[in-house]
Amino acid sequence: MRVEVQEVTPGAVEADVLALPLTRGDGLTGTAAELDGALDGLLGQLAEEGELRGELGSARLVHVDGKLPSRRIAAAGLGEPERVDADAFRTAAAAVAAEAGEFVQTIAWALDASLPVPLEQQASAVVEGTLLGGYDPARWKHDGPKPKLDRLVICGGSGLEQAVDRTLRIAEWTNRARDLVNSPPNEATPERLAARATEIASEVEHVTTEALGPTEINAQGMGAFGAVAQASHNEPRLVVLRYDPPQPAKADLVLGLVGKAITFDTGGISLKPALRMEDMKGDMAGGAAAIEATGAVADLGVPVRVLTVVAACENMPGGHAYRPGDILTAMNGKTIEVTNTDAEGRLVLADALWYARENGATHILDLATLTGAMELALGDFYAGIFANDDEWRDRVVAAGEASGDHAWPWPMHPRYRRYVDSSFADLKNSSDLRQGSPVLAAEFLREFAGEGPWAHADIAGPAFLERSRGDYLTQRGGTGYGVRLIVELATRLAA
Repeated sequence: MRVEVQEVTPGAVEADVLALPLTRGDGLTGTAAELDGALDGLLGQLAEEGELRGELGSARLVHVDGKLPSRRIAAAGLGEPERVDADAFRTAAAAVAAEAGEFVQTIAWALDASLPVPLEQQASAVVEGTLLGGYDPARWKHDGPKPKLDRLVICGGSGLEQAVDRTLRIAEWTNRARDLVNSPPNEATPERLAARATEIASEVEHVTTEALGPTEINAQGMGAFGAVAQASHNEPRLVVLRYDPPQPAKADLVLGLVGKAITFDTGGISLKPALRMEDMKGDMAGGAAAIEATGAVADLGVPVRVLTVVAACENMPGGHAYRPGDILTAMNGKTIEVTNTDAEGRLVLADALWYARENGATHILDLATLTGAMELALGDFYAGIFANDDEWRDRVVAAGEASGDHAWPWPMHPRYRRYVDSSFADLKNSSDLRQGSPVLAAEFLREFAGEGPWAHADIAGPAFLERSRGDYLTQRGGTGYGVRLIVELATRLAA
């Protein structure tokens, strides 16, 4: 999609649809009130009659009969004035695109300086809402309506070009992560993720990549990762990307991104129920976000060194499958008793985390669809953030909130460690107590994070949706959660 910034008043822009932000309350305000005069009071009349009400996520089209260069106006609802934020603009922009995108090519958006969101944030949120809200997951369908919308115009502002261009590029990388997550598991194999990393390295500057196969994984002593992968006919890959900008802002800092990429998770011997098992193609959302975010950081030229490590494999049952009762030796030498083969994500992350630290990562963030309990706790909106360093945790949470990938801090305490104590090994990979499973999973991972700041993002809820979230993410499937957060985090680290 083409996105333009035009220094033109909303009343002079030419578009198929001109979107006007509208809040709930008495009468029209801001840009909508200014344009109402040119429309002979039409908007005010419709508002009085209750047709234009400003509810969050509403989009009402009004034909203006040649009174403006734009053919239609879309009254884009932002909700209560005191609660208007960037998410409200994202939601409104997605609603306008959904209402008109199938039959119009150009939507123009009028920004409104009277609202409590800075114009630059308004513009960025409109771009995100339009692109992320207009994402189509049904690329395997042969027919069906296809959006005509191919041009978005931001009008009424100046000096917004850089912010708009940056947001557009991040949104495109986010949608690429969604493509990976939504791909069927017979296509999105570990080998395909490695190939995608190679594509990124060929497309953007200063990125290199390699992929370790079974022989190299075993040679590294990755007994936990290797065990999870050993039953599948599709071989595992440890996908490694390095972004080395020519002039990093902090030469001694390396942002380590570690992603869980179980390209299909049956649960292994501890087999999952059949209902909704098809959604387990989304168990690689953390890895997809880490891969595409690396491309986004490099594409934007953020001056921060990045080391990305993605553990990609399938978790399958079979004659070669690892079993409950097995004891595995991870790369750092610690032994792990397997008590549940469906707690495989923390096993592959254990070796990937240690690999990242041993290869130079100074500050690590891992992303994983790790526990169903996190989705029960926070639903589909927030990821839970755990860390061994409070300052690092707070920086990750702040980056999430600023970017739209919302995050919430969770506690860690040494006494949680007892949940993963084993009678036979250094630790076990799950607990038979139905308590604190997101925290005990984080405590397990802490054992492999090495020295230095580390944070764990449990993204089980917001990374893969079972239904519309009721805002700008309306499509079932992957959301690309983590791409925006990582770019914001990297940008702040470079400041």
